[in-house]
Amino acid sequence: MEFLADYGSFLLKAATIVVAILIVVGGLVAIGARNRHHQEEGELNIRKLNDDLEDDKSQMEYALLDKEELKSMEKERKKEDKAKAKAEKKKAKDGLESREVRKRVFVLDFDGDIQASQVELLRREITAVLTMAEKDDEVVVRLESGGGMVHSYGLASSQLKRIRDKGIALTVCVDRVAASGGYMMACLANRIVAAPFAIVGSIGVVAQLPNFHRLLKKHDVDYEQFTAGEYKRTVTMFGQNTDKAREKFQSDLEDTHELFKQHVKHFRPRMDIDSVANGDIWYGQQALEHKLVDEVGTSDDYLMKACDRADVFSVRYEFRKTLQEKLGLAVQKGAEGAVTRALTMLSRQQQSKS
Repeated sequence: MEFLADYGSFLLKAATIVVAILIVVGGLVAIGARNRHHQEEGELNIRKLNDDLEDDKSQMEYALLDKEELKSMEKERKKEDKAKAKAEKKKAKDGLESREVRKRVFVLDFDGDIQASQVELLRREITAVLTMAEKDDEVVVRLESGGGMVHSYGLASSQLKRIRDKGIALTVCVDRVAASGGYMMACLANRIVAAPFAIVGSIGVVAQLPNFHRLLKKHDVDYEQFTAGEYKRTVTMFGQNTDKAREKFQSDLEDTHELFKQHVKHFRPRMDIDSVANGDIWYGQQALEHKLVDEVGTSDDYLMKACDRADVFSVRYEFRKTLQEKLGLAVQKGAEGAVTRALTMLSRQQQSKS
């Protein structure tokens, strides 16, 4: 029994080492892939969501209805198609426009991190859409972001403004969160739709950093900083911060906050900006009461309704991945999954013992 226990322990250690190696390898490949993405070309992936919805509906029909019901339904559809074709033929004969011109809705997705990294994809997607979009069309952005760097989200907001500047209706759907920089983007929309428990708002600015001056001083480590210009550097992580430096840093934050407020007020003039620009957040229904959003609902419902009245297209710009990158990402995902399962099992065992 001791031999089996030692052998099992050896296998566990070996498996742990292998998993760790796979994670490192997968991570290195993924990092390399991200670095090359800025140099390599990608491609647009365009999908008609009306077709996806029809496919889902057909699968449900075949699963829930009996043969007679399906036969009757198919017969009715053929009858409708025949009548429609006859009407179009008559229009063509009378010299009228035979083809019905339907509104188009272009759906983009933005999942923002602290650096708004997806802005590079967003700008390509918007450029592509603007080559085809007309005045009667609409752009819907499914937005998820808790905010981040001011300049990064400023650029992302400017990309959405390109749609407004073309006179094309812009709708932003928020299913989870559009706060701080995320709301800086969302407020550009002609219409904001938020899920009942989506987090909206956080119209404020925050900055924080540690200071190691006393620790360095305790260990007799000097820190020297040289600048040209009184305000080239204000607060610092390693030097001794002065009251004047702190005041200047706080002043810069206040200026940024004021610009943020003006930006929101310009695009949401009916909102009482002073009552909501305190850094607080609101859930969907509360946000509606404060005029931070225009409608409470999910992006799923909004797009389902849109499919009834328009041709709805999902537009995504995706970078091409090499086989090596695909294998590396797959290995990384598999290894991470294995570690997660192992930690979950260990946690359950500890809970059962306690």
